[in-house]
Amino acid sequence: MKRTAALRAVALGAAVAMIATACSSGSAGDDATDGSGDENVTLTWWHNSNTGAGKDYYDELADKFESEHPGVTIEVSALQHEDMLTKLDAAFQTNSAPDIYMERGGGELKSHVEAGLTKDITESAADTISAIGGSVDGWTVDDRVYSLPFSIGVVGFWYNKAMFAQAGITENPTTMTELYDAIEKLKTAGIEPISVGAGSGWPAAHYWYYFGLRQCSKDALEAATQQFDFSDDCWVRAGDSLEELISKQPFNTGFEATEAQGTPESASGLLANRKVAMELAGHWEPGVMQGLTEDEQGLGEDTGWFPFPEVEGGEGDPAAQLGGGDAWACSEKSPDVCVDFIEFLLASDQQKRFAELDMGLPTLPSATAFVAAPELAQLLSFRNEAPYVQLYFDTAFGENIGGAMNDAIVSVFNSNGTSQGIVDAITSAAALEQ
Repeated sequence: MKRTAALRAVALGAAVAMIATACSSGSAGDDATDGSGDENVTLTWWHNSNTGAGKDYYDELADKFESEHPGVTIEVSALQHEDMLTKLDAAFQTNSAPDIYMERGGGELKSHVEAGLTKDITESAADTISAIGGSVDGWTVDDRVYSLPFSIGVVGFWYNKAMFAQAGITENPTTMTELYDAIEKLKTAGIEPISVGAGSGWPAAHYWYYFGLRQCSKDALEAATQQFDFSDDCWVRAGDSLEELISKQPFNTGFEATEAQGTPESASGLLANRKVAMELAGHWEPGVMQGLTEDEQGLGEDTGWFPFPEVEGGEGDPAAQLGGGDAWACSEKSPDVCVDFIEFLLASDQQKRFAELDMGLPTLPSATAFVAAPELAQLLSFRNEAPYVQLYFDTAFGENIGGAMNDAIVSVFNSNGTSQGIVDAITSAAALEQ
């Protein structure tokens, strides 16, 4: 059936209402089965492709699935990323999550599984799990699979090629020394070097994550992520590296309150609208920028990308990358047809189009060749060739530890925290978890 405009609304008020009414399974009715017969089933779907072609494409997929499954209605909420995370957290706490949601894996998934909030899809999605392959490992708990990853990427610097040329930067920085040189050239040319959404927290935290990845050996990383052992002084040195970067004053005016995405004044919007030269962000950035410019082209041909530089003297592998991915999961109380829908989203045609629209880096091997943007293809190459990809620390550690860590990192950006303070905050939060 044709969906109404009301079902396409991005209104945050609708999302709040869905949380309050425990929408994950109540909309299906007590007698609903799997949507394949005469019963009427409503699935609620939250995602963060809230602008441009990505939002339109997901609406098209919802319509297509409805037409192929009479009796099924999909109510879509396309939310700004940080709004979605906040509302998901509230929904999980009240056991009222949407039927289909974006699961980031790591410690977050483990806590959801332990609380009985996420559906085990090991058998019901076996064919799709087999097609995706090893990418599902990050969404596996005790050998059971709980989500289907649809995009896995890495974080790096997106930049404006024209601005780099204007400032006389002819080579992408490969070391922090070279990055600092590029920052000074940009400032001399009257260009604000970097935007950061410190007001949203997590974009600022990515800097400390990367400095940790560059300063710390693989053994130190494993000790931290597996035993919450931060005794290696590389973690303090990561904070020292962050403080050194901040001292260069590379960020946009008012960065402390700048939001990550969603408006032309956000960090992504500043880059998209040629107000700054670069931003540290993930594989989602081209798609986000397209939705924040009037012509829906983002930076267009001026879009460039380079990996986070080497930290001279660091013990980490300079080729290692920071990243993670997003996966489709079904809440535990969702109707059985929910699993059919997330498998539908991972089908070959859908992943191919996902790649062609530059919405992310697909996990289905047959779809990776269709990544259209050369910058995303470059990023995909770095992802595939990295000796290891470190999962975002806040995701790896889980909500409580990750939240305390991010708050401490933001305090350093706001000149209220210290390198040791970040380590102390993580250690204290971890002690409460054990």
